[in-house]
Order: sequence, then C-alpha cells, then structure tokens
Amino acid sequence: MKNTSPKTILLIIAIVLAIAVTFALSQITNGSSGTSTFQLVIFTFALSFASLVLLLLFVNIIILNKVNKLFATVKNFRLQSDKASVNIEYNSNDLNNLNNEILAWAEDRKNEIEQLKKLEVYRREFLGNVSHELKTPIFNIQGYVLTLLDGGLEDPSINRNYLVRAEKSVDRMITIIDDLEAISQLETGELQIELERFDINVLLKDVIDSLEMKATAKGIILSTVDENKPIFVLADRFRIRQVFVNLLVNSIKYGKEYGETKVRFYDVGNNISIEVADNGIGITKEHLPRLFERFYRVDKSRSRDQGGTGLGLAIVKHIMEAHNQTITVMSTEGVGTVFTFSLKKA
Repeated sequence: MKNTSPKTILLIIAIVLAIAVTFALSQITNGSSGTSTFQLVIFTFALSFASLVLLLLFVNIIILNKVNKLFATVKNFRLQSDKASVNIEYNSNDLNNLNNEILAWAEDRKNEIEQLKKLEVYRREFLGNVSHELKTPIFNIQGYVLTLLDGGLEDPSINRNYLVRAEKSVDRMITIIDDLEAISQLETGELQIELERFDINVLLKDVIDSLEMKATAKGIILSTVDENKPIFVLADRFRIRQVFVNLLVNSIKYGKEYGETKVRFYDVGNNISIEVADNGIGITKEHLPRLFERFYRVDKSRSRDQGGTGLGLAIVKHIMEAHNQTITVMSTEGVGTVFTFSLKKA
C-alpha cells in the first residue's frame, strides 16, 4: 500500500462504503416487498457510489492538482540548482513523490550549508595566510629602512647590506603577488593555455640543468629515465615547465641530503603519464588532502626557512586543471613522495 495512488485508495473506499451503506439499508428495509427492496438497494448503492466518485473528483481536481504543482515547483527548483546531489526514483504516488522531493531538497540544502561552512573556514585561513606571508617581508623592509634612516645610511658597514636585504624582501612580495595573480587568472580562465607539440624530455632536461646547482648543494641527484628518447605531448610548454620546476624544487627543499629525485614517463593510451618521485622525508596522511591548497604548509617553520611562497603546488594543480588533467600525490613518511600527472600525446 506504500506506493498506492491516493486516487486508487479513494476509489476502493468509495466501493467499500457504497457496499456497506447498501447492506445496512437492505437490512433496515428487510420487511418491504422484494421489488421495492431491490430497487432501494440499487438506488442506494448508485447514490453512495456517485457521492464518493464526486468526492474523488474533488480531491483530484482541488487537492492533487495543488500537490502536483507544488511537486513540480520543488523539483524544478532543486534540479536548477548546481548543488543537486540526491537521485530520486519516482512512482505513481503523487504524495510520496512530493515527500521524497522535499526530503531531497532538504538534504541538498544541508549539504550546501556544510560546503559553505567549509568555504568560510577556508576563506578565513586563506586571508590569515596571505596576511602573514605579506607581513613578514613588509616588517623586514620597515626594519631595514628605519635603521638606515636612524643613521645607518651613513654607516658603510651596514648600508649596502641592509638595502640588499630590503630588496630580497621586496622580491619575495612580488613573487607572492605574481603567484596569486597566476592562480586567479587560471581559475577564471583569463590565462589561456597555449597548446603546442613539443618533446617533454627536452624540456625536462632543460629544467634539470637549471636546478643542478641547487640540487648539488644538498647532494641530491635529479635524473630521468630514457632521457634521450623523444616523447611528444600537446600542452603549454611554459606552464608545464612551471610544473616541473615547482615539483623538482620541492623535492630538493624537502629531500634528504644525498637523496635522489627521478622522473619517469609511461605510455598510457592517448596520454603520457609523468611521475616525479623522491626518497625524501615524506608527508603524513593527514596532510595529503590539503597539500594543493594555497599557502598550506606541512611544516610551517621549516617551509618558511626553505623559502618559497607556499603557492607552488596550488599553481601546479590549476595548471593541470587548465589542461583538463589532474595531479595526484602518494607519500609515506620517511620513505618519499610521488606526484603523478598526465598530458595528451601529440
């Protein structure tokens, strides 16, 4: 009976009541002549049935039509929302459909509120991180300038040194702002991806050569498998260079001394899968879901000592999304980290 239509239920009730009323009247008029009793029974049944059919029509026209309109309104409103996540199986029971639609709408709104709460937390963290990242170089600049104004400008032992330090802090601020602008442009689509066919192995070798001194300072070896084998992809050469630089620089910063970072390529159907693996300090599981967030740092004090803006992996993620691809990370603390992404073959 759960999915039985209200119209069917009313029809059954109409028949049952008509039979009951007819039976009762037949008992009352049991002393009358057979013909009169039979005619009365037929008339009573017809009158009872007709009355309940009119009631059925009333319910159908007045009430169920209103229910159907309400159901259509709730359904259309829910489906027009980008947040619709609950699938509904419809049946012939209008009231049951309306009930399910309202429950689904309520669940969607609940999920939307939860998402908004998470975004609010993320917004507060983001604003706090931006403030902190910019505050540090600004205070450094202020300290150097005030020292120079208080007489240090005439002191040859510190004046040039403090100006150089102030310039480094200015450069750090410019880097942070440039990275934020790049992420914003990638998110909004203002920064268009310029696809071209190129040998990704040649590009990787160029990046490794440019980072050789930085890696050598920590005794880290940067290498690739089949470095002389041409591997052509269709992508934005400049942006993919950024991806390699950010991933390899991270592996150098947080890698073990005398460790190794190896880049491998795999042929996967229409794509080339690229794997950047190191044997560094690794990342604990609780940090992995947030690793690509802006300014998110696993070890805040160590990360700032190593330099960087905290935006590198966020930029990598947005570059891959602009290529309609994704990047994943696997890591084991004390063993190392593996980043994997794909690009279209050319």
